[in-house]
Amino acid sequence: MTRPDFDAPRSGWDRPHLPQFATSPQQLKGLVHKTLVVAELEVRKLRHDPSDLLLRAVQPALWLLIFGQVFTRVRAIPTGNLRYLDFLAPGILAQSVLFVAIFSAMTIIWERDLGIVHKFLASPTPRISLVLGKALSAGVRSLVQVGIVYLITWILGVNLNFNPLALLGVLIVVLLGAACFSLFSLTVACLVKTRERFMGIGQLMTMPLFFASNAIYPIALMPVWLQLASRLNPLTYQVDALRNLMLIGGTTTYGLGLDIVILLVTATGLTLLCARLYPRIVM
Repeated sequence: MTRPDFDAPRSGWDRPHLPQFATSPQQLKGLVHKTLVVAELEVRKLRHDPSDLLLRAVQPALWLLIFGQVFTRVRAIPTGNLRYLDFLAPGILAQSVLFVAIFSAMTIIWERDLGIVHKFLASPTPRISLVLGKALSAGVRSLVQVGIVYLITWILGVNLNFNPLALLGVLIVVLLGAACFSLFSLTVACLVKTRERFMGIGQLMTMPLFFASNAIYPIALMPVWLQLASRLNPLTYQVDALRNLMLIGGTTTYGLGLDIVILLVTATGLTLLCARLYPRIVM
């Protein structure tokens, strides 16, 4: 893929501070191409420093090897017909995706400090392409976590579903979930000014999202107010979809179709919001 032409004149439909929409097949093709170029630029960074993904693999390993093994033995959390380790595996995959996606927006603050964001904003690349490219790259990074979690859970004897369609569904759900949380963190990154403040807010975002979901315990065990919060949490629907697709005889609370629709709607809304806020990163 070629890099965006930063010196080319602005296109008429690329107006600052407003999301841009493709109004013809040619513009749609250009939008997709530029999105893939931005994503490719982001993913290329992994070749120079893949250690971040390897370090993030430690966390799901610890959750599965320690927390999952212990709570499977003590049977402290009722999970119906599923062993607790089987119940936990999709939640830990979703947690891994959440952590990778949330902190992926840190790069935009570095790029602002280095002046790279200014070059993107001066190019004819639509704001939506810039935003979606970042989100897509977070999804690609998250696919590494899929392989790691599948390997660990297979070794631990989790009843994984290796049907090709189920695996494809897992990849789609992971990409959608990563896009949602990456766009959410990008929105925050457009509003904060320093890396330190973003790190603090990132830590503050991940814990409530994780614990106010069905990742490590059923929603029925939560108090009523937390059940309401969990139903507003996109992570809940990502976990529900993964629990249906990853496991042999997997269950779903809301239905796979509804899970995917909610993730799509969330990603779409955050894309429009983030594309509108993106120029604020340089202010």
